[in-house]
Amino acid sequence: MKLTRLQLGLVLLLFLLGFAAFVQLAVAKRKERQATAQMDQQKMVVHALNRLTFGPRPGDVDHVMAMGVDKWIDLQLHPDKINDSALDARLAPFRTLHMDTREIVENFPSEQMIKAVADGKQSLPSDPLRRAVYQAQLDRYQDKQERKQEAAKNDSAADKSDKITDDERARRQQAHADADQKIEDLLDMPPDQRMRAVLKMSPEAQLALTSSLQGDKRGEFLEGMNPRQRETVEAIDHPQQVVNNELVEGKLLRAIYSDRQLQEVMTDFWFNHFNVFIGKGADHYLLTSYERDVIRPHALGKFEDVLVATAQSPAMLFYLDNWLSVGPNSDVANGIPKQASKQSKERIRNKGQTNQSKGKRNGLNENYGRELMELHTLGVNGGYTQQDVTEVARVFTGWTLKQPKQGGGFTFDERTHEPGDKMVLGHRIKPKGEKEGLQVLRILAHHPATAKFVCTKLAMRFVSDDPPQSLVDRMTQTFLKKDGNITEVLKTMLDSPEFWAPDEYRAKVKTPLEFVVSAVRASGAEVSDALPLARQLQNMGMQLYGMQPPTGYSMKADAWVNSAALLGRMNFALALTSGKVKGVQVNSASVPGNDPQQALAALENSLLAGDVSKQTHDVINARLQDPKVSRRKLDDPARAPNTSLIAGLLLGSPEFQRR
Repeated sequence: MKLTRLQLGLVLLLFLLGFAAFVQLAVAKRKERQATAQMDQQKMVVHALNRLTFGPRPGDVDHVMAMGVDKWIDLQLHPDKINDSALDARLAPFRTLHMDTREIVENFPSEQMIKAVADGKQSLPSDPLRRAVYQAQLDRYQDKQERKQEAAKNDSAADKSDKITDDERARRQQAHADADQKIEDLLDMPPDQRMRAVLKMSPEAQLALTSSLQGDKRGEFLEGMNPRQRETVEAIDHPQQVVNNELVEGKLLRAIYSDRQLQEVMTDFWFNHFNVFIGKGADHYLLTSYERDVIRPHALGKFEDVLVATAQSPAMLFYLDNWLSVGPNSDVANGIPKQASKQSKERIRNKGQTNQSKGKRNGLNENYGRELMELHTLGVNGGYTQQDVTEVARVFTGWTLKQPKQGGGFTFDERTHEPGDKMVLGHRIKPKGEKEGLQVLRILAHHPATAKFVCTKLAMRFVSDDPPQSLVDRMTQTFLKKDGNITEVLKTMLDSPEFWAPDEYRAKVKTPLEFVVSAVRASGAEVSDALPLARQLQNMGMQLYGMQPPTGYSMKADAWVNSAALLGRMNFALALTSGKVKGVQVNSASVPGNDPQQALAALENSLLAGDVSKQTHDVINARLQDPKVSRRKLDDPARAPNTSLIAGLLLGSPEFQRR
């Protein structure tokens, strides 16, 4: 049963008071911390699971207790030793997760690809499923162009456009009415026959039908189809959205089900550190490879390797516009022909006979140079100057892309590269073309300020919002001694008394992603469609891949703790446990006993390892006294308590919202 707004408000108020008291207590403890005491064995296991995974699943605590926390941690630090085939089977239907970028673009065409077909520069594919996607997008593109041309020809375009809009609206309403009837007819057919019927429709009818597939109707229509058929139906309406949806679902399913949990946590950490926004042009298509091929393989490797990989990644080059950067004295900037001799080039430069290129690629772009030092390596107080930013930008001219909107990869273009020496952080960078960038990345990767900045962020993620300086210093020393080996840095952190300090137990506030995933994991839910979970995250202010600034999402509590955010979390927890989140089936295993207090105690133990404050216990217990809430009648003591409500209140409690 859903709580009334008044009941929910009272529960939330009491939880907020508990949350505020916890924050004050944690701050007071941290000020006087000696970091000498240790947790008991079970708390060490729960702490490790809370910090190094996206939260424990049913049975995880017992499993790690039996294995030994040290052995379990060592296994997580070496993910290649962990069999993750069960996850692989879950991800198999998402075909884009296994494609390179060019394949993705070819199968799920961008508007640029459709324009090339419309202009006769590219042929329609012969494969019937791909052809249907192209034809639908081509029909939409040509209709859009025709309406633009009609409006341009008419002197009273504004008046005319209103009339066209009305006509168009009426036509589309009729088309969707026809589509709804067609959907009902097609649902009576077997999946293969249903797909063949869709392929026989006109592009206009296909668009009307696929855009009408919403909610439960969509799931019913796609049921029984193979992965490629399902993708085709959805791509007819919006090919780019198929790519984005599969990327989002893949991330959530990995976080929920992967046994290589630390690798997934670190993949999320590095993606946030080297943030790229999915909403910028070609990055809709480039992020799949970015996370799969650039971030995840280096998540526990050497920092320099992930730094170089991101610098050369098409996703990063496009996001921060470095692919457009042109050296002011380069051949392109000076209009020097490709075939010009070295002597001719010098003569043109000396005479100042410039012919600046027009369009977007017409100058030096400092975006990447600035974020490279401020956010990726040295940190805002890392000791660099504006002149260093400019010099780094000059170094990375020529690091560009081949046809990014068609899936092209990294390339070095000597003709846009700035010639001559550069000075970066006191180091003279001699003219070496592409190798100049690699030299600068090596300098930055091994700089003491980088070691401190990266280690502070790691300690902030795994230990506390304000990590002890003594711990950061030891991690920094390991970073410098071990050539930026992240596994070794994490070992130093995990061997420290600061990590295991009792006052760090359940002391970190979860981000929305951590909260939602940990709730699903704790409940033992089965996820058949992860997109509703993604929408929940968006409502909580953490759209996956949706952070537009390069800073990434905050890991600190103050970014996520407010009454509206906590109310949203409570609503999600109650919806999850009561089966109201579509695509997520919560484990309905029975709780022993018919007494509400027994049920509460059992769920406190299973969901929170018994770590529930008296205040939280009393708040929930008070709710259970209401027969409408507990589902119990005074004259019917045998009726089972409302365990879904109890579980929802526990998942929304201050204790569960911390890790």
